[in-house]
Parts: sequence; structure tokens; C-alpha cells
Amino acid sequence: AKADKWDGPTAGPKAAAAKKIVFVAGDLKNGGILGASDGVKEAAAAIGWTATVIDGQGSVSGRTAAMGQAMTLKPDGIVVGGFDTKEQQVVFDAAAKAGIPVVGWHSGPKPGPEPEAGIFANVTTNPQDVSNTAAYQAIADSNGKAAVVIFTDTQYEIAVFKARAMEAVIKKCAGCTVLEFVDSPIAESSNRMPQLTTTLLQKYGDKWTYSLAINDLYFDFMGPSLSAAGKKGDGSPKAISAGDGSESAYQRIRAKQYQAGTVPEPLNMQGWQLVDELNRAFGKTEWSGYISGIHLVTA
Repeated sequence: AKADKWDGPTAGPKAAAAKKIVFVAGDLKNGGILGASDGVKEAAAAIGWTATVIDGQGSVSGRTAAMGQAMTLKPDGIVVGGFDTKEQQVVFDAAAKAGIPVVGWHSGPKPGPEPEAGIFANVTTNPQDVSNTAAYQAIADSNGKAAVVIFTDTQYEIAVFKARAMEAVIKKCAGCTVLEFVDSPIAESSNRMPQLTTTLLQKYGDKWTYSLAINDLYFDFMGPSLSAAGKKGDGSPKAISAGDGSESAYQRIRAKQYQAGTVPEPLNMQGWQLVDELNRAFGKTEWSGYISGIHLVTA
């Protein structure tokens, strides 16, 4: 249904004046993180703050360097986008000591405050609902006969959570099968996915009817291998993503070319929410409590 009414918070502390914030991106090649960072930049401009974006470039060492750079800038607040708090706990502790509030986007497996990790609020849809929706779509579309390969990246807590949640749903469906649970680093998708797709096709052939992934990025690099194997863009294996909803994913879904659906995040809006949550942290109030609803995008 068309969403024509704002269902989020309408009250909060007065805008803090002239704050300097930093968005530390896990990897700006990831369309989800990029979309959230764009929203942060827009909202910062609207509230009269300065926002700097630093790219962690998809590696642990890159993110460590980016967090170090963020701290050097002595910001009033930090937004972390698309990576686990556990990985960078040392820097989060340093930020807490320095009295710098931190908010996260997809920085843990659930929405809301993560006091143990030093996060004022983690902004995300409910990962359980996102995962269920993606898996239910595969079950419904296949009339309860989906044979699924699940793609995840075990470096990230939220990625493991979503993949295991999808697996649990598929396993509850009597006529469905989980063919394989594939752990492949999301940042290396461009190098790994073409060969991995070919290998899986050789292994399972026409038995493989659905791909479920924790992010659309996996599907960015599967098309040529599927095409080379004679697979049609709107045929099997049908790809459904439990995550983010990138521009390239929407193009593939619209054109019916090697992706059948995605359960996207309202990325731009979540960027605005991240700035709102930081403003609440500056105002020493509670987080907003807002969790955006779930949507399924198909052709």
C-alpha cells in the first residue's frame, strides 16, 4: 500500500548548533552504506552541521584506519555504517572516554541502543522480519518447493543473523531444501561471485532454483555466469535479497534480469534518522524508538 502518512517521531530536542560529525563507512562500494551516507550528508546540511564521510574500503584494516582518522578529527559525534561494533571495540571505547556519542547503521543484529558496545542507537529495520520476508517470498513463489543457496559473510554479526534466519524459515517448509550455505566476503564479490556461480551451477544444475543473500551486492556479479550457462534472466535460479535495495538491484528487478526481489531499507530516510538520533544524544534524551517498516520489492 502507498505510505502517505509519516509514522515516525514528530518531537525531539531542539537542534544542537553547528556540530561536526563523521560518517565512517564500512565500504562505499556497498549501495546500502552509500545510500545511508547520502542521507546523513543531506540531514546534516538541513540541521546546520558539518559532515565528513570516510571510507573503510571493505577491509578490517581499512575500517581501523578510518576510525582512527575519525577520532583525529575530534568530531562532536560519529556515525558508523555497515560494520560490527565488536570489530572496532577499542575505538568505540576511546570515543566513549572522550564523550563522543556514536550511532550506528547496521552495526549490530537489532535496532536500538547497544550500551555494551558504546552505541547510542543502531538504525536498521528488524533483521528477523527482513529475513523472514525474503525467505517467505521464495517459498510462496515456488509453491513450497524452493531449493535454495544462501549467501552470507560471517565477518558480520548481522549478516550471519539474517542468513541463519532465512535458513530456519526454508527448513520449516516441508517441500523446500537448503542446498548450500555459502560464506563469501561481501567486499570480494566482484572477484569471487562469477567463479562461485559457475561452480554452484556445475554442482547443482537445475536443482538450484533460488538464491537468497544478505545483500544485493552478491547478485551484482552473478548475471554473466548464469547467462553463459544458458540461464534466462527471469528463470531459475531466482535471486532474492534480504538487504538494502541498491540502485543496481532495482534495475535488475525492473528488467527481470537475474534478480526477482529485494527487501530494501529506506536508506536515505535512515540517514536522516541517524542525524536525528545523534541530536537526541547531544540533547541527553532517549533514542527515538523508531523502526521503519518492511517492504518487498518485485517487478
